[in-house]
Amino acid sequence: MQLKFNHRTALVTGADRNTGAVIARTLSRNGVCVIVHSNHCDGSATKAAQTLENSFSVEGDIATEGGCQAVLEQLQSQRLSVDILVNNYGTASFAKWDSASTEDWLDMYQKNVLSVARLVQGIVPTMKQRGWGRIVNLGTIGSHRPGRIMPHYYASKGALANLGVSLTQELAGTGITVNTVSPGLIHTPALEASYRVKARKKGWGDDWEQIVARIVTEEFPNPCGRLATREDVADLVAFLCSDNAGFINGQNIRIDGGAVSYV
Repeated sequence: MQLKFNHRTALVTGADRNTGAVIARTLSRNGVCVIVHSNHCDGSATKAAQTLENSFSVEGDIATEGGCQAVLEQLQSQRLSVDILVNNYGTASFAKWDSASTEDWLDMYQKNVLSVARLVQGIVPTMKQRGWGRIVNLGTIGSHRPGRIMPHYYASKGALANLGVSLTQELAGTGITVNTVSPGLIHTPALEASYRVKARKKGWGDDWEQIVARIVTEEFPNPCGRLATREDVADLVAFLCSDNAGFINGQNIRIDGGAVSYV
């Protein structure tokens, strides 16, 4: 299937690395003008954008009000109108119920919820004027099946999924769709490095395929018997951003190999 994009411009947050970079590359390959965002003001967004055709870059810590405003001002100064907003940026931190502080809870909310809300408030008005838009938020299957570890993270991602449904209702009849993509474990360099350390401690060996087999047997069982690739996630995001997905709206779509089982 050929994805249809009509000269659209997409802002992908956290697109200077990992899954965000693959999403940006996938959209760019489909003819989308991509604005690469980095939370770090160190030139990484510009460097990442240089690897793509017809691309721009913005930077600023969108977990803060000032950083988000800086990103919006950079869009305005470059005369960039966003048709597609991919809220890829988000993060987790380790804490348990007996150790998570008030600051930990607020930090996760700022990074995983308010970073999205602020950009939506700044970008949606121009989408409404054009009568077309796509908003895709990156969540986690933890919003369907939260764990007992990192409760502050799962609560914030649950709030993000809730935000998406509320925003869908607010934008009814505007031509703007809102969807959440909720992956399971994604094979990234950081995840592989972490599991290799764990594998050495548990005696799983050094072969990555054998390590993955242990992961999907003991920690992330799923009928597909593997981890998601970043390309798996990027392809789904790109589809939801296209004209082809105009009747998919208000959904929280799991991409987890069937790990969460319910109708």
